Amino acid sequence: MTTWNHAAEKLFGYTAAEVIGKPITILIPQDHSDEERQILTRIRRGERIEHYETRRRRKNGRILQVSQTISPIRDSLGRVIGASNITRDITEQKRAERRERQTLRQAQEARRQAEEASSAKDNFLATISHELRTPITAILGWSRILMSGQISPDRQRKALETIDRNARSQAQLIEDLLDISRIVSGRLRIEFKSVDLPAVIAAAVEAVRPAAEAKQIRIQTVLSSGAGPILGDAERLQQIMWNLLSNAIKFTPKDGSVHIQLQRIESQVELRVTDTGIGIKSEFLPHLFERFTQADPSITRSTGGLGMGLAIVKSLVELHGGVISATSEGESKGSTFTVKFPISAVRHMQQQQPYGQKRPLPASLQSRDELVGLKILVVDDEPDTCDLLRFIFNETGAIVETATSAEEGLQLFDTWEPDMLVSDIGMPDVDGFEFIRIIREERDSRIPAIALTALVRIEDRVKALTAGYQMHVPKPVEPVELISVVASLVALVDRRTSEESN
Repeated sequence: MTTWNHAAEKLFGYTAAEVIGKPITILIPQDHSDEERQILTRIRRGERIEHYETRRRRKNGRILQVSQTISPIRDSLGRVIGASNITRDITEQKRAERRERQTLRQAQEARRQAEEASSAKDNFLATISHELRTPITAILGWSRILMSGQISPDRQRKALETIDRNARSQAQLIEDLLDISRIVSGRLRIEFKSVDLPAVIAAAVEAVRPAAEAKQIRIQTVLSSGAGPILGDAERLQQIMWNLLSNAIKFTPKDGSVHIQLQRIESQVELRVTDTGIGIKSEFLPHLFERFTQADPSITRSTGGLGMGLAIVKSLVELHGGVISATSEGESKGSTFTVKFPISAVRHMQQQQPYGQKRPLPASLQSRDELVGLKILVVDDEPDTCDLLRFIFNETGAIVETATSAEEGLQLFDTWEPDMLVSDIGMPDVDGFEFIRIIREERDSRIPAIALTALVRIEDRVKALTAGYQMHVPKPVEPVELISVVASLVALVDRRTSEESN
């Protein structure tokens, strides 16, 4: 180097005295060591190098991004005797460009994700519309045929069975949606009790057996007695089992088989469900337990569902401290789902009757001594619900009056003097919360009251109980379950009355 101006001092940190007479290579990083030879070769050929972007090293070792323009210097005879190097620091410019590129990539990725989310939402809405409308079609169709009266007794029974089956299917879809909402919001409740796991599995097997028999699918079970009982939520454990079995039967062709194995392995309780079904593609396995994902997302697929079952199962298993995994050798080669619960879940068992050994509910509606003569006021803005509840309670021996609004309900309450209230919450004008407030505060009544409602979130339940209802029962409800709830509330009130009189 022969000349070195003030700008060069400021840029590189060297004074002129430090660099004059030194090779230019002191400014070049080691990983660019061959660069100077290439530049000088071009300069000797008389070439001018413009806006050449590269890296250079300051005196303190810091690396700069620079842009250089290098021109040959000629003598009076035109011979190249040196080079002029004009260097500009573009470090901040490059950083800005990188930030811009990164921002652009992030924006593109965000747009891609938004488009995927929008597409997934559209697919999900199309699927949910299909899955909810399908059972409604059967329910409405057979209902109209029954109302026509032009149908034989045999066909009547078939029609009622079809209506019942499709109503249950629709209720399950809605319950799955609610479960996903509870899981996402962290409000899914798990109540741990002593559970006889083989009994839970047996109950789930019986629930899916009709579907298996319809496809001539064999269900085989190998349940080790040493695998239970465990601490868990009986209903949620049965939900896990039911989902796994339903999936296995749904995706197993006619004359296939489903094998269930339960055993204790060292520090874990292990459940395996193996089927001879259509199997799982290797590329879909990592996404199997994601919400709203299906191997075939189109609504023209041969199997129904919203793609939520396995996501719910995974969350329920993890809430029990367990893990779930799936394996498959590929399409048409079946699949195996394995659930493992840690040994910590089976320690310190509660000394109580395990789930699966309690007395079953009555299979049909019949007179109940504790309800005979009980005056029940039903308040619901849906006349069909009122008619249904009137029929159910009349069959037990109770006396029923119905009202389709809170105002009408208050009039009946004042004139008829019922023994119990069963009220909806989501009613127009005056809702169920205001209705019970008036009963409790303005009428100063302690009448036992049940909220029978489609508002089923935890906060809805808390609000109902805080407002003055003794019990919160979500819709839809099985008739025998509702009767048991009413009977239990009657017994509770009688016990409290007896204690107060003593």
